[in-house]
Amino acid sequence: METAFRRKIETHLQSLPAAEASFQKFSTSPFVLMFYSKKRNYSHVSEIESDIVPAKVFSSMETSAGRMVEEVVLPIYGWEVVPSGMHSVESLLDGRKVGGDDLCAVTLKSGPRCLNDEMAQNIGRDVATNVRAWAASHGAHTVDFTYGVLYGTKKQSNKKDWHVLRSIAEALPAGTPVHNSHRRAWCIGYERDGLHVTATVRIGIDWWRYLGGENAWLEVCVALIRACVTPAAPRDVQPRYTIADLGTILDLSSLPAGYNVSLLQESQLEWLLFLARHFCDGFTAELGRAFGGLGRT
Repeated sequence: METAFRRKIETHLQSLPAAEASFQKFSTSPFVLMFYSKKRNYSHVSEIESDIVPAKVFSSMETSAGRMVEEVVLPIYGWEVVPSGMHSVESLLDGRKVGGDDLCAVTLKSGPRCLNDEMAQNIGRDVATNVRAWAASHGAHTVDFTYGVLYGTKKQSNKKDWHVLRSIAEALPAGTPVHNSHRRAWCIGYERDGLHVTATVRIGIDWWRYLGGENAWLEVCVALIRACVTPAAPRDVQPRYTIADLGTILDLSSLPAGYNVSLLQESQLEWLLFLARHFCDGFTAELGRAFGGLGRT
């Protein structure tokens, strides 16, 4: 996984905006540039120039990072990446796994607040409309659909992802037997024309646990760190962070004593905490046990 990430990321980095790139290719918003100049109290265009390239690099990465993660990780855990294709019955799907009579299918979003009302409604309708075609294409009699989010928690969600389930329920013909209601739940299950369908919203660790087991999200984080972060000598003095709670998040005392450093160098451990904070609402004993579990492997 680490090697696959490294190759994928290095290829992507070559396509990112460079400092010597032409400004006309950046598609910047003039309003954002002006608002940011006000915030930084700039007087000359030369002052904002150095901010534009990093901003466009972040923007470009946010667009493609989720897809890169999907393309690397899904095959490692036995899933197939569904090629992007517009206007096909599987255009909603990013991944699938077929086993006997069962089809597991997933559409993935990179973060917990990616949907608006219209998008959630369209996803729900697509599931209800196309699930029979998905099953027929793979000879399946049951379909387990997941709306998955690569990081975040249910608490961080804007709940638009839950609206996917409500949209599925609303799109079902009257009289469809519903085994598991979506009300006060993050899943729905129903039968239609002999096809058993479940649809579940899985966010962050829930998704990774479903995909690859208890430690899958940690395995992904460690692989990303090893692929992206250069080890360095430990620092004697901790830096003062501008972001108020960053020092607390990166406090290594929250890790179990004797944590296994064979996977990561000591200087990389703060990156593990940095990534882990994106998968939880706060560091808890449960997360500590998860770290300890990885440390014993």
